[in-house]
Amino acid sequence: MSHRVFTAHVPSALAKDVDALAKQLDRPRGWVMKEALALFVDLERKRHVLTLEALADVDAGRTVDHGAVEAWAAGLPRRGRSRRR
Repeated sequence: MSHRVFTAHVPSALAKDVDALAKQLDRPRGWVMKEALALFVDLERKRHVLTLEALADVDAGRTVDHGAVEAWAAGLPRRGRSRRR
């Protein structure tokens, strides 16, 4: 497997968090960065696929009326939060 080096400027607080996580996991910083980047790329690929599927549903007319969504939401049990308007 070939490799490439990426350089990125990140806020100091984020760098400290990465260093702390690497220490906690007893892994090198590069390993943490590689894992984080791989997870982010995978998440964005999935998000893109889901967006395309949602747009296809809209194009096919598979939608829910806004009033129906509001009625459904109004029927949900409340969990101790006050309702703000």
